[in-house]
Amino acid sequence: MLKSRVHEANLRHQRGYNCAQSVVCTYCGLLNMSEADALRAMEAFAGGIAGSGSTCGALCGLLMLAGLKNSNGDVNDRSGRGSTVQLGRQLLTRFKEWNGSDVCRELKGLETGKVLRKCPGCIADAARLAEEVLFAGIFEPYAPRTEEE
Repeated sequence: MLKSRVHEANLRHQRGYNCAQSVVCTYCGLLNMSEADALRAMEAFAGGIAGSGSTCGALCGLLMLAGLKNSNGDVNDRSGRGSTVQLGRQLLTRFKEWNGSDVCRELKGLETGKVLRKCPGCIADAARLAEEVLFAGIFEPYAPRTEEE
């Protein structure tokens, strides 16, 4: 088993990667994507998709990993599309259950003043879900979720 990369994802964020880049770049090598391509592909997802405060970038990164892991990559063969969407919905649902929202500005409490989850926590949760669901059995279990991550 590989050592969990949850902490590594947050270290990337501390080094300047945005939330989406932090998640995708941590696992992209397992899915035959270069880190340079992952970094470029996820650049506009900063700040809740292009700075709009909408869908959390860490969650967007997780959903990209789901597509890379599950899709057959053939636009003419739609047989796998439904299962990829279902997998994405499962990940989205769990993320929202853990955090109370999937919207960046709500998670950060920008409008209400009530912070639901800070970026490091969202990144850690997306990384945990990647390891638990997308890469089940490959990684050692990470420590339980904490409020401060």
